[in-house]
Amino acid sequence: MTENDAICSRLSLRAIELLQRKNRVTLPNVKLLFADAYRARTPVMYEPGIIILFQGRKTGYLGSKVFSYDASQYLLLSVPLPFECETFASAQEPLVGLSIGVDTLMLQDLIIDMGDEIQFRPLSARSSGINAAPLTDQLFCAAERLLDIMDKPMDARVLGPGIVREIIYYLLQDVCGDALLALANRQSHFNQIAKILKKIERQFADNLTIEELAADVNMSLSAFHHNFKAVTSTSPLQYLKTYRLHKARVLMLHDGLNAGTAAMRVGYESPSQFSREFKRYFGISPREDVARIRTAGVSAAMPV
Repeated sequence: MTENDAICSRLSLRAIELLQRKNRVTLPNVKLLFADAYRARTPVMYEPGIIILFQGRKTGYLGSKVFSYDASQYLLLSVPLPFECETFASAQEPLVGLSIGVDTLMLQDLIIDMGDEIQFRPLSARSSGINAAPLTDQLFCAAERLLDIMDKPMDARVLGPGIVREIIYYLLQDVCGDALLALANRQSHFNQIAKILKKIERQFADNLTIEELAADVNMSLSAFHHNFKAVTSTSPLQYLKTYRLHKARVLMLHDGLNAGTAAMRVGYESPSQFSREFKRYFGISPREDVARIRTAGVSAAMPV
């Protein structure tokens, strides 16, 4: 067993121990992840953040891009993205990990504090809204200290935000840091597309047009399409449709809405069109999907 294997084994046991405790502390933007069964390729919607796995493996599919993350590679999302994910886990070897959300204000404050020591780099060809990169000793160390305080309320309250900030600091200096820097740079195309994604997040039920979205960031339609796809690996129209489908799915599962009502809430005018597009995307009808998820006890909002 290598040193990294030993560290991951220790962190997995600690995370499972915390999951079993009723008195564990909830830290803002921090979630423990656990799955004990294989899950086939399934559409998911992840918010901006880093996912660190201590055990188990996941493979993501976004357009033509295929990426894996496990106990050797973290996943960084700098914008909210829908993609497809396959989970490799079992009762004997469950998937165990940690997700940490990226707070834009904290990111900007951190970059200001780093001052001239950090340079805004042009986005590399590999950078988009989602990237996987090797886990470092610094990230493992910070993740371990974060887990150590999650059953100590005062430590979590006083030290937790600083450890999260430290993790974001390491990400900024890592190979995927250019995407985070671009997100904070208000003049970058990456940041402009991120603003549009925020608008979609707030107004997804409205009658948004691609022309309106392009005008919001002073781009021509062709430039908007090009820059949007560079960040999300999909078109603006397809992203909006996918976002609505995911939101409707959450409304049906967590709020108990039927398919027709959920469809109207997210901006569909035709329930039958919603049901057709839902089945085409998720591979199953809305009613069947909700019944399956409730039976399995799996959250539709953020599958691990």
